[in-house]
Amino acid sequence: MSSTPVWPAILKLEGDDELIFIASQSQLEGEVTDMIFSNEDILIDSEGASFLLSMENRQISLFRHTQRFNAAEVSGLIQAHEFCKAEVCLTKIHFPTVREAIAALALFKR
Repeated sequence: MSSTPVWPAILKLEGDDELIFIASQSQLEGEVTDMIFSNEDILIDSEGASFLLSMENRQISLFRHTQRFNAAEVSGLIQAHEFCKAEVCLTKIHFPTVREAIAALALFKR
């Protein structure tokens, strides 16, 4: 069980169905510089591991969370994300692995 994320990953913010695709640690640091975090915000990596975020002195720290996400759960998060944008057919969104689900989110961004 790794204490660092396997990239790419997605950032799920509390109370928001929109997901943020994060390709690397450096992109995470760039994306979250001006964000205010909630205790419920979570980073989900390509293996389904989850991490809580904390920032101090503009330095981001990730803490391993006990919750693991499977492919169906990540597919559900992506369905909710895409429903917000209303751009794709939701019934066709299903992925066999967490890694494929997260990779597909990058394609949806284009």
